[in-house]
Amino acid sequence: MVTSIILINAERTRINEVAEQLAGLDGISEVYSVSGNYDLIAIARVASNEELADLVTKELLTINFIVKTETMLAFKAYSRHDLEAMFEIGMV
Repeated sequence: MVTSIILINAERTRINEVAEQLAGLDGISEVYSVSGNYDLIAIARVASNEELADLVTKELLTINFIVKTETMLAFKAYSRHDLEAMFEIGMV
């Protein structure tokens, strides 16, 4: 599984609309509204780098009012929860 963190700037009056559309995309597991330099953070979990590339370069383009994105690829998760195992048995 490939996990990435997508930092997003959206038009100020459309942040909620953008968040809802992002949450509806296949491959996006969570969307957070945040304070700071970005408006939204989306967590993407996909099977391959190719799927991530399609998500970022094709699917995100279908959402109006996204101004800028920055995508970070996660190398390793440090967590008390075994997210891989939860996804394999369909708990999340």
